[in-house]
Amino acid sequence: MSALETFDHQQQAMKRVLLATGPGVLVLFWFYGWGVLINLILAGACAWIVEASICRLRRRQLGLPSGDLSGLVSATLLALALPPYCPWWLCLAAVASALLLGKHLYGGNRNPFNPAMLGYALMLVLFPQPMTHWPAPHGMELLASLQQVLGIQGDAPDAWSQATALDTLRINKSLTMDELFANNPAFGHIAGKSSEWVNLAFLAGGVFLLQQRVFSWHAPVGMLASLFVISLLCWNGSGSDSHGAPLFHLLTGATMLGAFFIVTEPVSGAKNPRARLLFGIGVGLLIYLIRTWGSYADGVAFAVLMMNLAVPALERLAEPKPQAVDG
Repeated sequence: MSALETFDHQQQAMKRVLLATGPGVLVLFWFYGWGVLINLILAGACAWIVEASICRLRRRQLGLPSGDLSGLVSATLLALALPPYCPWWLCLAAVASALLLGKHLYGGNRNPFNPAMLGYALMLVLFPQPMTHWPAPHGMELLASLQQVLGIQGDAPDAWSQATALDTLRINKSLTMDELFANNPAFGHIAGKSSEWVNLAFLAGGVFLLQQRVFSWHAPVGMLASLFVISLLCWNGSGSDSHGAPLFHLLTGATMLGAFFIVTEPVSGAKNPRARLLFGIGVGLLIYLIRTWGSYADGVAFAVLMMNLAVPALERLAEPKPQAVDG
């Protein structure tokens, strides 16, 4: 396969990834309203400006490997991970840092870290308050949404923001799981009130990508299986010290977005199928450890970045060992 054919194949795969985010975008919009679309527009515009500027500096035509759709994909995934109605500058800073520090700093197509997760983690460390300021599941009018994003004084709805299910569970000391699900508005049927539907939507998009063979099953199955197993082993029922049931962890936070759209990123991830499986297993284990005993409620971004560091070791570990020849 020629270089041009390989590039065209990669572009087609990126288009399928963007298409597969559709169900998740629709469900997010249903619960949170215009803030989701504003994030996507800001992120897409910022990605185009950054990619075009880098291509101009390198005197390359936009559309060659330094300016392909991978930048737009990273910006889209980052926009979906950011809180709806976050300040406009936060979205732009996240995308710009993701593409500049996570992609183009290493030449554009050899980045060791997942760009979207690098941008997200950097913003979470630098600006923890707006990054953890999630709205309650309700929509806002377009004008009010723009006022909120732009920082213009406007009247937000009552109980506009609330702690997520993962935040609530992490700080819970006295209420049982049954009481949380019965009385806390952040909890739905088996997970977070909105996140369970959002995760199912991204699961549907992920199944589509698997059916289209955009990536192999190894990394997403490894991540989901390890998260399920460790949460099952550590699950201690519905008491006040419970860390959540396996289904709670699978359908809360950014689990399915991470499993099918983040750990499958081809450049920063492992290449060997066995290494991909080990990569996914490691991400799933780290997500649970960070959610349960770490300082951050979700942990997908940090888990992916830490496993990015382990990719070379995983590749060596997955290599078939030469068999001794009897002389």
